[in-house]
Amino acid sequence: MPLADIDHCDTWTRHRAGLCASCNANCCTMPLEVQLSDLVRLGLVEAFEADNFEPRLIARRLAKARLIDHFNAKNQLFTLARRANGDCQFLDALTRRCTVYERRPETCRLHPQQKSPRPGWCAYGARMPARS
Repeated sequence: MPLADIDHCDTWTRHRAGLCASCNANCCTMPLEVQLSDLVRLGLVEAFEADNFEPRLIARRLAKARLIDHFNAKNQLFTLARRANGDCQFLDALTRRCTVYERRPETCRLHPQQKSPRPGWCAYGARMPARS
């Protein structure tokens, strides 16, 4: 399969069942916008804090802790911080698998079928075989 460029959707592959099993997790290098409920599910925000503090104050704390990169006050969306190499902070660097899969944000749960720059398509990149 051709190499996908996450910034150019025309290089993406139509998503199909089983494709993720052999992928290098390219989607986990894209910016990830999440809602406050996702942050609670991930354990980054306590339910009490979510219910009793303004999202902008929560965002300030999370930004200071380098857990988020940005907060969009108008849409109440938080952009999770990524590692220096662009990987999601919850992606295992060796296995290229999500370390919080059962608690993953709604955006991840709905990607690529519904929440995607190109719904139904993904930035598939074949996983390289392990070196001996």
